[in-house]
Amino acid sequence: MALKIAHIVRQFSPSIGGLETAVLNLAQKQRETLGIDAYVVTLERVFGLNAKLPAQDEVAGVPVVRLPWWGSTRYPLAPSVLLHLGAADILHVHAIDFFFDFLALTQPIHRRAMVASTHGGFFHTGRFARIKRLWFNTVTRASIRAYGRIIACSQSDAALFRHHAAGRLITIENGIDREKFRGAAAQTQTRTIIYFGRFAENKRLSSLFPILAALQEKHPDWRLIVAGREGEIKAEQILEMARHAGVATAVSCVAEPSDEQLRRLIGEASFFICLSSYEGFGMAAVEAMSAGLLPILSDIPPFRRLCEETDFGLVATLDDPHGTAEMMEANILDETAYRIRRASVQDAVRQYDWNNVAKQYSDACHEVLAQK
Repeated sequence: MALKIAHIVRQFSPSIGGLETAVLNLAQKQRETLGIDAYVVTLERVFGLNAKLPAQDEVAGVPVVRLPWWGSTRYPLAPSVLLHLGAADILHVHAIDFFFDFLALTQPIHRRAMVASTHGGFFHTGRFARIKRLWFNTVTRASIRAYGRIIACSQSDAALFRHHAAGRLITIENGIDREKFRGAAAQTQTRTIIYFGRFAENKRLSSLFPILAALQEKHPDWRLIVAGREGEIKAEQILEMARHAGVATAVSCVAEPSDEQLRRLIGEASFFICLSSYEGFGMAAVEAMSAGLLPILSDIPPFRRLCEETDFGLVATLDDPHGTAEMMEANILDETAYRIRRASVQDAVRQYDWNNVAKQYSDACHEVLAQK
């Protein structure tokens, strides 16, 4: 009989983001190549939108169950999850939130083996830092004991959880679907930059526009595309940032793009930019590289490590937009050199392919079941 895994996550497709993409890709690979009966349990509404989604659904061949919830989007309450565990052999909880704590608390009731993936914990911004640290050192620490494995999605996550999850912590860095945007970057060199991902505070989107203004001083063809899902920041606020910086005519903002739309937008660009203050892994940057885009990244540990491991990427200096602009303009290449770099960047992220990563996750689940 096939192993049955319930992936439990607060947000899922049609929501757009690194967490949602990771869960979909993992469940797909488990179903398609590993013979695992994987399904997703998630919330019935996308944060920021009022429309309810179908209670039973299927996304890219993966069965989906959606639950009612209430409370804050930071800690949405959905205790009815206990009614939808079905015949799951193991629960794979994604992120550190209500589901993580509640399923740990109720394990004597549901009696399922469990693993959890960290996805950056809940330290993506500095807001409520003292409360978060207190919660992490008490509630999170207690909940961890119910899980057979805590799977750190990055080296920085591993450092964060190492003390509380000693003896059950492993690191499996997130994978990407290399075919999703493979080779999508502009075929010929352009002075177009794209950011794609969530419109969130930790992405420091306001820092994009001084750099764009400095670039336009060097060459008027520079332009920026901002695409993704609205979060704490709305599309109109992004356009207002561009107007304030005097670069509105060079900025396009596309909210809630489909994968097909996003691939077309990537096709206009030669550079990807992300100036996050915090990332658990930085999936969007790796996806951008699979498209052939040269990444311009902030100086944080996951991005530094990505640049070191792949030998590609430029580190932006947020307090020196003119210096960053000079660095980017220096990376405008002739067509032959551009084609070589475009192909090399794609090849540099082959280690992150989901086929390899899904096998590691599945091995961890089998180990936990064997121990139980």
